[in-house]
Amino acid sequence: MISVSVPATSANLGVGYDVLGLALDLKARFTFEASTQKLEIFGDDPDFANEHNLIYQAFVTFAKAVDQPVPNLRITVDSNIPSSRGLGSSATCVVGGIAAANAWFHAGWDRTQLLKLAAKMEGHPDNAAPAIFGQLCATILADAEPIVRQYPVSSQLQLVTFIPDYAVSTAEARKILPTTMTYADAAYQMGRCVLMTRALADGDLPLLHQVAHDRMQEPYRATLIPDYQAVRQLVTAANGVLLISGSGSTMLAIVEGAAAARQLQAAASQQWPAWRVQIVQPSTEGVRVSES
Repeated sequence: MISVSVPATSANLGVGYDVLGLALDLKARFTFEASTQKLEIFGDDPDFANEHNLIYQAFVTFAKAVDQPVPNLRITVDSNIPSSRGLGSSATCVVGGIAAANAWFHAGWDRTQLLKLAAKMEGHPDNAAPAIFGQLCATILADAEPIVRQYPVSSQLQLVTFIPDYAVSTAEARKILPTTMTYADAAYQMGRCVLMTRALADGDLPLLHQVAHDRMQEPYRATLIPDYQAVRQLVTAANGVLLISGSGSTMLAIVEGAAAARQLQAAASQQWPAWRVQIVQPSTEGVRVSES
């Protein structure tokens, strides 16, 4: 049996559109075993318990990449990551499937090779990179080859996720974005993206307040989240920084200190009792694979 653990991820982090991604300590766990049937999937949404399942599709894609036959599989899913909420649930499925196949076939691919295939399946590397490597990742593709650098996140900063009880369509979140931007806005983004990594590493909340305001995607995607402005007001009152996680609907607040995080969580849970509001931590670990 092959067991795989993959962290949730929060991509973009405001000014790092399709470049920055942060691994979180919410986990998806998958087990892969031989089966007497072509495919059995347990623990996932029944609508996804078929050959179109993204975990299985990733396994199959890897098998084809190494020219191996696809075995009969029993896949068991135990995930703490909500789907379609901007926390990298699709990336966890892709990374989990290819990492399991890498172990199953004893292919010996390294993490960069896994990322190249995952990014090809996902269309971009911002979620897949932290899911594979852990920590805060800045990733680009150079001639389809991923280049990744990891950054620490200071323990002085605390993270609170606001996970609404409704989804935002990723396709709609992409469609709503403008197709061009000015040189002034491009320069604005580049400078703030660079300083964002330093602010997170240093735990510099005043710098985060200066650099986390995005012009490229958040102003447009915020219109797809009905409660965005109300959440922003609550986080601002707590002296925090609010970011849209991926394409939403989840929002990620960054505050200073555990007490501020607890107070923010309590206030938000009272205002939105149907939501999942929780304090999370950056995950220093990416995908983990074990065999038994």
